[in-house]
Formats: sequence, structure tokens, C-alpha cells
Amino acid sequence: MQNQSEARETAQEWVFGRNAVLEALKSGRAADTLFWARGETGGSVGAILALCREQGVVVKEADRRKLQRLCGSEAHQGVLLLAAAHAYAALEDIFALAELRGEPPFLLLCDEIEDPHNLGAMLRTAEAAGVHGVIVPKRRCAPLSMAVSKASAGAVEYIPVARVSNLSQTMEELKRRGVWIYGADMQGLPYCGQRMQGACALVIGSEGKGLGRLVKERCDVLLSLPMRGKITSLNASVAAGILLFEIAKGRQAADMSGS
Repeated sequence: MQNQSEARETAQEWVFGRNAVLEALKSGRAADTLFWARGETGGSVGAILALCREQGVVVKEADRRKLQRLCGSEAHQGVLLLAAAHAYAALEDIFALAELRGEPPFLLLCDEIEDPHNLGAMLRTAEAAGVHGVIVPKRRCAPLSMAVSKASAGAVEYIPVARVSNLSQTMEELKRRGVWIYGADMQGLPYCGQRMQGACALVIGSEGKGLGRLVKERCDVLLSLPMRGKITSLNASVAAGILLFEIAKGRQAADMSGS
């Protein structure tokens, strides 16, 4: 397990794009300076400037070319925020959030998801499905970069992400804490009709290799998505979305029935 202080170690990074900047400010993330492109006034810019005033964030006007030089992207949409980099959570933070909500833990585990756009999309879906936290390995996984933040549409501001040294060992820890683990695998049981309730976790593997051998062996149940077309697999984030919401549906049904 990772050291608690290491999990929360922070630096600074550029956050750009109106939605990403707005969600960073709304979440209370520590921020230093907002660079605002002259003439940008429409959409959510007014709300961004208002939040900066409320939170004491310094606002500086600049031309769009300077914003592009600072963040290295043309996709800044006229706003660029210098904020604290995303800190990784600890596993205990995820369980604490589940307890705070009065719900059995619901986790997403990412096995070697190296594409930041895939990871960001998975964080966005996980947050929307009610997942309490995401677990990623330290090696061979995209870091919580600005690309991940932008792809998550701001969801990274609200869902804890824990980084662990050994994913398969962490799965054993989850089992000891009563979490049932499902893995997405083409050779698994069809997900339709599975009774997925209570404390559970879903593991998604990389598009190239799928789940690693040890990770697959530690899953309690392997689930597959029936493919009726000529394409035999789905994008990892799409598969995660289908399965996460199927699990969420089962958990909600169990909660409504009182079981």
C-alpha cells in the first residue's frame, strides 16, 4: 500500500478549457492564478471569473497566443488556471467516502490503462455511475495529467484515485474487506443476468492485452459483453461504462428491495 503522505503529495499544473477550469474552482482545488484571454466573455467565463474573485485567485489578462505558449495547446478556450496538481488518494479515502454515503463500496480498478483519454473517460463514467473511487497501478498507467482531467470533463475533481504498487495484492486486500471483484474478459460469463450487488469492484484491462494473468486469477467472476457484429472487442472506456452502469443498476435494485 502507498504511503499516506506520498498519496497526497502535490505540485502545480496548468488546467485549461472552460469546463475543466470551472470544475476545478467549484471543487475547491487550490489555485494561484487565472490567465484570461482578452475579449472572452461568453458561456461559462463569467462564472469562472466570479469564482476567482470569491476565492481570491489572481486574474491576469493575456492574449490567446500567450495562453497557448503556457499550456502548449490551442484547446484552452480562453482560460488557463495555475492550480495544485491532482493528489492521489489513499485506499482508506475510498472506503471512507462509501461509509459517508452510507453505501457498500463500489470501485473501479484500471489494469495498465496507459491512454490518458481512456483513463479520463473512465473517470467520467465512474463518477456518473456512483463509484466511490478508482485504483490504478503505479507502473504502466497514465498519470493524472491535464489530458486526463480534460477527458474526464471535470470528474477527476470529485472521484478519489488511489495509486498502488501492486494491483493484484490490492485485490486480495479488497477481498479481505468483503469486496466482490468482477473482471472484464472476452472469455467470461455474459454480463446480462448476473446478480451484481453489495460491495464490489470492476477491473478493466488494457485494450492491447486485456487483464494481466495475476489480476485475472484474483477476480471472483469474469464478465463478457456479447458481441453481435463483426468487431470482436470494445474500447476499454466503453466496456467500463456498460458494466459500471449494469452494476449500478443491480446495486440500486438491491437497495430498493432492502436486500
